[in-house]
Amino acid sequence: MQIKTSQPLAQRAYVLILTLIFIGFGVLMLAGALSWCSQNTRNTDRGNEYYASAAAAEAATEKVLVRVSRDYIQNSESGVLNNLASYRGTIPTNTDNPYWGNYTFTAPPNGSAGLAVSRVMTSQYVVLSGQYTGLFGYRAIYRIASNAQLNGSRYGLKSSVWQDIGVESIPLFQFAIFYTMDLEMEPGANMLVTGRVHSNSNLWVMPGSGNSLTFSNDVTVAGLIYPNNMPGDPDHVVSVANPSITYDGAHDGGTSTLNLPIGTNNTPGNIYEVLQIPPGTESSTSPMGTNRYYNKADLIILVSNTSVTVTSGVGVDNRATIIKSVGTNAWTNFLSTNVVFYNAREQKNVLATQFDVGKFATWAQSSSNALKGKMMGKTTANIVYIADMRTPGTNEPGVRLVNGSELPNNGLTVASPDPVYIQGDYNTTTNGVNYSRNANSTTYTYPASVLGDAITILSKNWSDSNSINSQAADTTVNAALLGGIVPTSSLSYSGGVENFPRFLENWSGNSFWYNGSMVVMFNSQIATAPWNTDGYYSPPSRQWAFDTNFNTESKLPPGTPQILFMERLHWAMMPPTADPADTSSYNPTNYSAWPVL
Repeated sequence: MQIKTSQPLAQRAYVLILTLIFIGFGVLMLAGALSWCSQNTRNTDRGNEYYASAAAAEAATEKVLVRVSRDYIQNSESGVLNNLASYRGTIPTNTDNPYWGNYTFTAPPNGSAGLAVSRVMTSQYVVLSGQYTGLFGYRAIYRIASNAQLNGSRYGLKSSVWQDIGVESIPLFQFAIFYTMDLEMEPGANMLVTGRVHSNSNLWVMPGSGNSLTFSNDVTVAGLIYPNNMPGDPDHVVSVANPSITYDGAHDGGTSTLNLPIGTNNTPGNIYEVLQIPPGTESSTSPMGTNRYYNKADLIILVSNTSVTVTSGVGVDNRATIIKSVGTNAWTNFLSTNVVFYNAREQKNVLATQFDVGKFATWAQSSSNALKGKMMGKTTANIVYIADMRTPGTNEPGVRLVNGSELPNNGLTVASPDPVYIQGDYNTTTNGVNYSRNANSTTYTYPASVLGDAITILSKNWSDSNSINSQAADTTVNAALLGGIVPTSSLSYSGGVENFPRFLENWSGNSFWYNGSMVVMFNSQIATAPWNTDGYYSPPSRQWAFDTNFNTESKLPPGTPQILFMERLHWAMMPPTADPADTSSYNPTNYSAWPVL
């Protein structure tokens, strides 16, 4: 028997309604999903466009930054200030890459063509940050800001990137040791380096067997740090197993080079020019001209075969004042030109110009000093340039500093293109009291530096008549030293930092006390005999320390060179309408206080 059933009409209608509802929900959900996907795609597209535009804006700031860095390193800050207008028109173009034709670059906040580039902080003496944290230097801050927009943008988006950069200069003598070339250290006794160390090339460290070498502060090198001898060193061909080298601070390779702003490459040959007499065609205000010690000097002494000329410096009254060779305070009181002594390392007699520092200090500070009233605010002459230009024949030229235990008020810098010899205690006495003799203390010293083709120390027991067999006595020198070396070759070792100050006496049982900064920037061109161990000297006990006075601006040696580098201080993505000139809201000395964007 068959039983037939049938749904009531109302029940069938109910099922149909439910089905339609579910279909509607499905359609709504599908529409929502499609809308979400579409919106998400648009958001992703907007985000991609925004960050691509930000990358373009950053590329614009980077292009300017490269130019700023080049101009600053070669020509100091004037090279940047003088080019601000040019930087503002420096944008990525089709000639750089066709890709940049897709973007329009404008300066915030007004949208003018180009970029916004300005100095937002003038130069100030500050504690530096970054790689050279702890050093003091001069920093000016420049801000580079760019807006970038994709041509034909669907969303009208602009991205803005700002970069603050510090153009910074470090007084060179803030380093205990600074080399523009390979730096070698192979001490034959325990050695402690108490200040910063830097090389624009490599560092080769290999203390002798049983000896230790300790760096108490940071070490930076543009190249690499090698715990062994420099290749080709014929005098130290056997390395010590597990050499005792201690770094109490950072020791980093691959850092930036630190350069003088001399308007050309910082090769040793170019740097050597800062000690030379400038050519007549060179401006004293050119990058090289401003770094020449001849132009920095308050007093210029030129010795020729037939005459001695002593004049005021270029910066005093353009050499107009001639210091005559007559009168109580004339140059004959502090200058001699008939001094001859034997240099056993060079195996030559030295025909020297001898400069009596003590007598010069008396003259320079006297009321009858011919330079009084012409020193541009200075109370005395503090930078002296001496060039012995005589034809020496078989002799070698030189400048010798004697009687230098007490310097003129406010210190003294002596610079020469010739080898320089320091005889006896130097800068150890203040107001007649030997505060700083035979000690690593410089509380009462004057700011001082000595620069020359080579720097040789003669003890206070040195005798011209007995130079070959001279027995040294304890001697103290408190001054920054800048000079040349004879580099390591297949024939000889350079002598390393430990022999940068050269010696000619038997120092056995005696100490050389030294407080200062040792700087090597070129190869010696006159005193070119290599370091060797042929018995012409025996080394002193080296009681050496960095002079921490050089961290204080007022205690830097007169005419201290400045080495330059550029530091990235802050990078930010900003609203395109923000004003880079608003240093109240966007203070370059307090980035943490910038408004949250």
